[in-house]
Amino acid sequence: MTREPTFVLATAGSAVVAEGVHTAYKSIADARTSLTSHSTPIIVGALPFDISRPAALMRPQDVAFLDALPMWPLRPLPAVRVAETLPDPDEHRARIAAAVQRLRDPASGLHKVVLARALRLVADGRLDARTIIDRLVSADPAANAYLVDLTAAGGDYSGTVLIGASPELLVARHGERVACAPFAGSAPRMSDPDADQASADALAASEKNRHEHALVVDAMRTALDPLCVDLRIPSTPKLSRTAAVWHLSTPISGRLREKSTTALDLALALHPTPAVGGAPAAAAAELIGEIEGDRGFYAGAVGWCDQRGDGRWVVSIRGAQLSADRRTAVAHAGGGIVAESDPDDEVDETTTKFTTILSALEAQP
Repeated sequence: MTREPTFVLATAGSAVVAEGVHTAYKSIADARTSLTSHSTPIIVGALPFDISRPAALMRPQDVAFLDALPMWPLRPLPAVRVAETLPDPDEHRARIAAAVQRLRDPASGLHKVVLARALRLVADGRLDARTIIDRLVSADPAANAYLVDLTAAGGDYSGTVLIGASPELLVARHGERVACAPFAGSAPRMSDPDADQASADALAASEKNRHEHALVVDAMRTALDPLCVDLRIPSTPKLSRTAAVWHLSTPISGRLREKSTTALDLALALHPTPAVGGAPAAAAAELIGEIEGDRGFYAGAVGWCDQRGDGRWVVSIRGAQLSADRRTAVAHAGGGIVAESDPDDEVDETTTKFTTILSALEAQP
C-alpha cells in the first residue's frame, strides 16, 4: 500500500482498513438505503456533529479486517507549531462563564453544554497521515485510532483527512449484542505515580464530574430503551485512562429488540450524546451553534457498518483535521460545562485533552 488509506479504525488487536472509494455518500439517508437494500456490502466514514450537514460516508473499493495496522512506510514528521488558538484562552474562559450563568438559570432548562476550542497548527513540510496514526496507536493501543478521508462531504472538505485517537466507543453491534462505553468527567494524568493516583481518586470522588457523567448515561439509557432489551448499566462509573487523561466511564450492554436495527441506526439514535453536546440535546446544540458555529466533524462519529448491520462507531474527539496539502491542521478539544463548572479548570481540561494529538504531531507551543 503506497498511498493513504481512505479509512482506518484501529483498537487493541483489531484494525479495519479501507482503500479507495467505490461510492461516496454525503447523505446519511442514501448510505442507510444502500445498506438496507443490500446493494453495498459495507459503509465506512464519518458523521458530522450536526447530522443535518453533509456526512463523509463511502463504500470503499477494498476493505480489510486485520489484527493490527499494516506495516506502512513511516516518514519523519516535519516541525509543527501552534500558530493560533481559536478562541484564545481568555475568550474561552468568558464563554464558559456565560454558559455557567445560563446553566444556573432554572428558566433556561439547560443542564449541561460541551464547549470546545481549537488550535491551528502549521507544519514546515507535508504531514504523513499514516505516520501519525501509527504514532497514535503506539502511544495508546487501547484507544480507538481513526483516519477518514473527508472528501465525500464535498466543498472545502475535498482532500482533507480527520485523524485522532478517541477513548470513547459510541456503539458497537455484533449480531443482536449492543455495547457502548460513554466517557464524561476527566482529570489529567501525572508523571509521578502517587500524584497520578491522587488525580484519579479526586475524579472518582468529584460530585461535579459524577453529575456530568450521570447526564450522559441517563440520555443514553433513554435512547437505547426503545431499541434494546436486557440493558445492563452499572450504577457507578469506573475509572478509565488514556495516556493523557483519566475519565469516568460506564460500560453499557444490551440486546436488540429488532434485528433490523443496524450499527449505523444505533449511532444515529445516540449521537450526539451529552458527552460531546449537552442536555437537553437540542438546547445544548443551539447554544453550541451560537457560540462556536459549525463544528464540522469534530465531536461527530467515525465508524463502519456492514450489510448484516454489524459495526462499530467511536466519538471523533482527541484528533485534528489535516488540510488537503497536509501542511496545516486544526485540532479541537472540549469540556462538559455544568452549573458547578469553574472556567479556569475547564480551560486547563481542554489543554490536557489536546495532548493526545499534539504529542502524535510532536507539535511545539
